[in-house]
Order: sequence, then C-alpha cells, then structure tokens
Amino acid sequence: MKNVKVALITGGGTGIGRATALQLAVKGVSCVVNYSRSKQDAENTADEIISHGGSAITVCADVGDETAVRQMVDTVVDHYGRIDYLVNNAGRTVFISMDDIENLTDDHWDSIFNVNIKGTFRVMRACAEQLKKSSGAIVNVSSIASFMGRGSSIPYCVSKAGIDNLTKCFARILAPRVRVNAVAPGIVETRWVEGKEEHVRLQTAGTLLKRVCQAQDVAEVIVDLLCSAGFVTGQTVTIDGGFTL
Repeated sequence: MKNVKVALITGGGTGIGRATALQLAVKGVSCVVNYSRSKQDAENTADEIISHGGSAITVCADVGDETAVRQMVDTVVDHYGRIDYLVNNAGRTVFISMDDIENLTDDHWDSIFNVNIKGTFRVMRACAEQLKKSSGAIVNVSSIASFMGRGSSIPYCVSKAGIDNLTKCFARILAPRVRVNAVAPGIVETRWVEGKEEHVRLQTAGTLLKRVCQAQDVAEVIVDLLCSAGFVTGQTVTIDGGFTL
C-alpha cells in the first residue's frame, strides 16, 4: 500500500466530488471523501469504492474552519501516510438575481468567500508540504461564472474568479514539485440546481453540444489533470460544451 496514491476530495460525497472520487478509485487511487454536512452521501460514496475493491475513508471537516482543515489533513496522513492529489470541490452559493443588488448582504459575501476562496486557500496551504513530498497535483473547481460575470449570484461569480487567481498563485508557489490547475464548468446537473429548471435553461441555451454538463464530464477532466497532463500547470480548463464560444 505504500506506493498507492491518495486523493483528498473536498465536498466528495455528491456531484462533481463524488464522480471524481469514483473515477480516481477506478485508477487505483485511495480516496478521502470529505464532507461537512452530507455525511450519508459521503459514506455512500466511500462504500461504493470499497465494494469495488478500492480504498476510501470519509472525513468530516468544514473548509471554512482552519482548525478543522488542519485536523482533516492530519487524519489523512495518519491513515494513509501521504497525499498525492487534492481536489478542491467544496463550494457554496446563494441564488440571488444578478440585478438584485439591494438584497445582497455582508453575510452572503462572507459565507461564500469563507468557503469558496478562503476554504480553497486553507486546504491548499494545509496540504502543500505533503503534496511537495509526493510531487503531487491540485485541481480547483471554478466555474465559467468566473469570467462571464453571470451565475447564481454576484458573490459566487467573484469568488470563482478568485479561485482562478488562487490557482495561478499556487502554481507559482508550489512549482516545480506540484502542478496546480482548475476546471471551469458551465452549469452542471447536480442537486445544486434541482427545482431551478429556468435557471438551467438560461445558463445552457446555445450550448454547442446540445446538452447539460454532467458531473462525470467534469470528473473526467479533473482526473486527467491530476494523473496525466504532466506539463500543464496554472491553467483553468473550461468545460461547457462550447457555451462560451
């Protein structure tokens, strides 16, 4: 087991995180499925990996809490002895019309930034030394909202732009030992958009591939950036079926 690679996936129990964990497990990677509230989903994901002969554990930690993040990384190292891959998938948003600026509060900004930007930073910082030891890789989950200025809310769009910049910063900081990239999906058919059919329609109208992005579509690119693409770093890869062309 010493040479088996280990991936930490934040928000790994559902959506893109779950799909990524399952695809990494197929490649023989041991997966740490992080969650903050979705305990049952995380356990289901880990159980599915284990049932197919893989190795997985779940770890509860809110990436908005520095102490919890440090404890999570310690738990991973205590259990597996290493971290090779990090996927920063945990995220938060609120659905507030882009032109409804009067109803945006400091609480909206603070809660979204604490998870999406500060949380991504906290986890990368906490994992940095382990990733250097293993010459590992990071993929951060951004969004096309980061460069379109359109999405579920203004704070969400701005937070994703911050993730793109954090990706470049850490690509420089951790080079040459660790590659750091991001993916920017269009709207993805996950539980985030359940019951928001009009929002999905507006965000995907005109997509060249004529369908909504699935979690598996994003996971495929994440896994390639982690396990292959050895000369790619500091990049944000758009996954939107041609929507932004």
